[in-house]
Amino acid sequence: MGRSPLVGIALLVPIFSFLFLKFSPFNLHLPLYPFSASQKLFTKQQLALYNGTDAALPILLAILGSVFDVTKGKSHYGLGGGYNHFAGRDASRAFVSGNFSGDGLTESLRGLSSTEVKGVVDWRDFYVRTYIPVGKLVGLYYDSKGNPTKYLKGVEAKAARGAQLMEKQKVEEAKVPSCNSRWSQEDGSEVWCEIGYPRLVQRPIEIALTGKMSKRCACFNKAELDQPGLEVYEGCEYFSNLCRL
Repeated sequence: MGRSPLVGIALLVPIFSFLFLKFSPFNLHLPLYPFSASQKLFTKQQLALYNGTDAALPILLAILGSVFDVTKGKSHYGLGGGYNHFAGRDASRAFVSGNFSGDGLTESLRGLSSTEVKGVVDWRDFYVRTYIPVGKLVGLYYDSKGNPTKYLKGVEAKAARGAQLMEKQKVEEAKVPSCNSRWSQEDGSEVWCEIGYPRLVQRPIEIALTGKMSKRCACFNKAELDQPGLEVYEGCEYFSNLCRL
């Protein structure tokens, strides 16, 4: 006597039930990513579920589109923690801007200088060393297949350029020693030179690094004081070794 079709259906029901429970988008209390799959792709909506408000879920954050499990830092990234604003999103810009509200919590680095972009890349490297990478965020930095976008490649190139410029500036400034400096409640700020005279001098590479021109205090000997671009501190004698600011 043949097996009833109802028996076959009954055998399939547990299988379909398991698959529905495992993959149903409504079953939000089950982990929505496999911890063993380092190339899991997240949408912004999926990543937002891991913002530390649900104790049954791990805490995730993204930086430059790379997603990390920061659950071991729950006291910082969990609800009420000082870094909770990073959880469940990519707020790459805020890592260097310090703007943790509104438009500051954004993934875009548009308008940042090369040193600031390098700072964000350095933060990503910190998370690679410290936390578990679990996937990629589809959007600005990774496409729907998990491949790096042109934007990410541009960010990394800008950061590399920033690193080169910082090293060049370090080498150039080592040729002319910086002033010593100190502050006290009685005397305020002071700069001085053990050998030579304090002068303000522009940092030409700085404009490429930050988009702004800045100055530093450097020590020049008497024979170098007639070169252009050197500025005596206001109220300081021309041949004084110490200047009060």
